[in-house]
Amino acid sequence: DPHNVGAIMRSAAAFAVKAIVTTARHSPEATGVLAKSASGALELVPLVTVQNLARALAGLNDQGFMTVGLDSQGSENLGAVALRQPLALVLGAEGKGLRQLTRETCSVVARLDMPGEIKSLNVSNAAVLALYIGAIKLGLMG
Repeated sequence: DPHNVGAIMRSAAAFAVKAIVTTARHSPEATGVLAKSASGALELVPLVTVQNLARALAGLNDQGFMTVGLDSQGSENLGAVALRQPLALVLGAEGKGLRQLTRETCSVVARLDMPGEIKSLNVSNAAVLALYIGAIKLGLMG
């Protein structure tokens, strides 16, 4: 959904994310809808397109990145994970979550524990919450 991707880009810009990696096949194009939702973030956060996300994650792992997949079936709460830099947060598709190979390639698969009756968020809300938790845990917030 271009609205979600635009919202994620805007949040990424707010948290000084260095880049967003997306797949060529399952992502919306940078249309006017996405640009409007991003509210200027298209110019601030590079959008890197890869053919295979699992291969790209394996490359990041090889470069020393901690790759943290977010999934409601994650083994531990993101707030309890000892995060380190460089960090890549991996978001799955709404409803389906992370693909199996993507899940297996991540260093850690974590969940966002919610106190209310609804236990999941849409992907753009999950992204901003994960970015906030990450920024706090890494000492990037004043």
